[in-house]
Amino acid sequence: MIDKNFFEGNDPQKLAQCYGTPLYLYNERVFRTRCREMKNLVTYSNFSVNFSVKANSNLSLLKIAHEEGLHADAMSPGEIFVEEKAGYQPDEIFYISNNVSLEEMRFAVERGIVVSIDSLSQLRFFGEHFPGAKVSLRINSGVGAGHSDKVVTGGKKTKFAIAVDQLDEARAIVQKTGVRLIGINQHIGSFFLAGEIYLEGVTALLKIAKTFPDLEFIDCGGGFGMPYDEKTQHRLDLSGLGAALDEVFFRFAEEYGKQVQFKIEPGRYLTAECGALLGTVWAVKENAGHLYCGTDIGFNVLIRPLLYDAYHEIETLPHRPEATVHPYTVVGNICESGDILAKDRLLPDMKENDLVLVHDAGAYCFSMSSNYNNRLRPAEVLIREDGTVRLIRRRDTLEDLIRNFE
Repeated sequence: MIDKNFFEGNDPQKLAQCYGTPLYLYNERVFRTRCREMKNLVTYSNFSVNFSVKANSNLSLLKIAHEEGLHADAMSPGEIFVEEKAGYQPDEIFYISNNVSLEEMRFAVERGIVVSIDSLSQLRFFGEHFPGAKVSLRINSGVGAGHSDKVVTGGKKTKFAIAVDQLDEARAIVQKTGVRLIGINQHIGSFFLAGEIYLEGVTALLKIAKTFPDLEFIDCGGGFGMPYDEKTQHRLDLSGLGAALDEVFFRFAEEYGKQVQFKIEPGRYLTAECGALLGTVWAVKENAGHLYCGTDIGFNVLIRPLLYDAYHEIETLPHRPEATVHPYTVVGNICESGDILAKDRLLPDMKENDLVLVHDAGAYCFSMSSNYNNRLRPAEVLIREDGTVRLIRRRDTLEDLIRNFE
């Protein structure tokens, strides 16, 4: 559910007039609040929060996260590049690679950035070319979770990580190639609302960690969820999870003989609720007894409902509390039958030029947008804590569509 003071006194209709729609909006206060919640999750002192920037890689948000003392994960040289532009230093970036080229590995190694390797094949490849380089192993501890099969990254059916029964071979490759194994990491999947599954994954990973001497860090992964639908989903009990993690971290440090650094890598939890997506209704129609509300929010702008059958709350503007509600299927402007934001959503009588506000659109929304149908990607705007508004990414122009053609 969107923060009641999300607009900080600004009129969303005036924002739409000024910047056009579709329009991504981010609230700085909400984002900083979520960053601080993660930063203060535990009392264990050697603790790092790595912003998983694949959730939202806007340069301005990265700068704010850095100001709040967060480090960053990267999944590509492009993410490393943007993180560097935001002020992150090599020791504040962790490159979690997956099936990457020698060129990509070198891009990180030459910058002094630690690389996570997630297969025996890539470990051999890395060791042959970068003997002596620091490395972390991404391990599949056997625990997986997620809101969709497409985002489960641990367990039996996933392309990610080195399986437990391959660890002896991994150790042999490390010894043979001379790479410096300084960390292990895992990720069980995206979006959990009960801390028990995360603790299960952490416990399994730490059992494995005890078999590796001289680790400098252990990355427990991310996946922290938030309620997209407050009618059916509850908020993650952060205080309870933090207390449980503290107990696990301190106990491990005592048994291991030193306070290794523990990392987590949240993305969705930090950014989802700080973002919203504003669109315009351009058509209302009835087909075979079904009502359709046609907007300018195609799946090139927001693909999560199509890709994951994901739920986002939709609010209509202006508010008309006296209006009769009807079950509308809210759709976009892409030439595909799957271009659906919401099916049979109860909404007040819709009219052309009304606005729709999609809640919790800060994570995996703009970052997954595209130019499909040669549609233009939208602008992004930051609503500052003092209520001022700043454009932080301009809307695509038609010229952008041909910029890279030869």
